[in-house]
Amino acid sequence: MKASNFDQEMAELRVEEEKEAAIASARVALSGVGQTDCEECGRPIGKARRAAMPSATRCVSCQEAFETERRRVAR
Repeated sequence: MKASNFDQEMAELRVEEEKEAAIASARVALSGVGQTDCEECGRPIGKARRAAMPSATRCVSCQEAFETERRRVAR
């Protein structure tokens, strides 16, 4: 069965997101500290988000906007 273009694009998007997460995680590990401010808006990343995802580089709002835009572009 041949994968649709949408399925192919979504798979590529997931791979790219996994790469970005791995890079962010490596940066955190190398620096020895987590990022505390959002790279998009500059506001603090909440403690709960940092605890759940230590490699987070965006606050929840900016991450949601980022993912929404990535999905839109992938279509």
